[in-house]
Amino acid sequence: MSPQESKRSSLIFIFISTIAAVAILIGVDPFRLSVISNDPNFQALYVQQHPQSQATSRDRDSKLQYSQKRFVNEVNGPESLAFDPTGRGPYTGIADGRIIRWDGPGNGWSDFATTSSNWSEFCSSSKPPSEVIRTEHICGRPLGLRFDSNTGELYIADAYLGVLKVGPEGGQAMPLATEVEGTPLMFTNDLDVSVDGSVYFSVSSSKYQRRNFLLLVLSGDDSGRVLKYDPITKDTKVLIRGLQFPNGVTLSKDESFLVIAESVPGRLLRHWLKGPKAGSTEILAILPGYPDNVRRNEKGEFWVALHCRRNLPSKISGAFPSLRRWFLRLPIPFKQVYRIFNGGHPHGMVVRYSEQGQLLQVLEDEEGKVVKFASQVSEEDDGQLWIGSVLLPYIAVYDLTALQNNI
Repeated sequence: MSPQESKRSSLIFIFISTIAAVAILIGVDPFRLSVISNDPNFQALYVQQHPQSQATSRDRDSKLQYSQKRFVNEVNGPESLAFDPTGRGPYTGIADGRIIRWDGPGNGWSDFATTSSNWSEFCSSSKPPSEVIRTEHICGRPLGLRFDSNTGELYIADAYLGVLKVGPEGGQAMPLATEVEGTPLMFTNDLDVSVDGSVYFSVSSSKYQRRNFLLLVLSGDDSGRVLKYDPITKDTKVLIRGLQFPNGVTLSKDESFLVIAESVPGRLLRHWLKGPKAGSTEILAILPGYPDNVRRNEKGEFWVALHCRRNLPSKISGAFPSLRRWFLRLPIPFKQVYRIFNGGHPHGMVVRYSEQGQLLQVLEDEEGKVVKFASQVSEEDDGQLWIGSVLLPYIAVYDLTALQNNI
């Protein structure tokens, strides 16, 4: 063998050895660097890819950039917002497990309720939600909030503690639903209360808790369910199974159907409660992004908060689960994976739909200057949109009346 051939053979050997070493490193992951290294049973499931249809609509003026930041660094991860029947509020659940209430400029925020009987000053923290998440299972993490307009009681979906309620004076919340079919609720997310007191709520996964939400998203886990709690019998039953991250829920104005935001496929579902279709579920709308909560306004329309827009990495990885699993085994830091699957940069988006599933309005903050990672948008009687985020230390308020006056 000539020296030139020998050198070529050595280079080929080194190249093949390097590829083999990288493959072994990825396959074995001895340093546990991948985001799925702590989940030996991780499965990547197929995510249905819908036609884009209305999902391409944009707000090129980025109107949400004109929102006002309120209560900066006074609220830590205000995921859901609610006003009580007398108009006081907002009330919001924050990262350290408390539910707090705004009592006006003169009094500021006050503690209203807690969901965990283990809550103590140990839980109180000014750390960002991404760090507080480590103690959520001890301190509680209130997510969806709803008031009963008749009794003034506040109903709470706590990610770890199930469905609870507390009276108009606040205090320690009382558990209502903590299990179904003999199994504890793993990740309770949002809820709504009907006129007869029945509580409809989402359980995002039967496998993952909220502190492992990224694994839930990345896996496409389909163990999510929608349930109903009966206040008379105290029983909880499953209405819908096999959902991929069911998130926000809201009743229609006449309570003939329930709307569910299914986060992973990015769509709104309609589950019929009354009429000839009662018990059936259908797609109401394909969304332009991946939703969190959904709330109804006085007209019966639905506002949906989107965590981010649809993007190419999510679309490809959803259609090819084997490719997604391979990618997730790479030694890429959590923050970078999160950034990739959120489209590269944070941005804000909320959308409004009719009862028939027609897209009526799109509002965006394309650069994420004020609104980003939106978790809930609520339209109040005065034309203000209150926008919460499970990740940010403030609430954004957008004036719809100013928009209408400029048209």
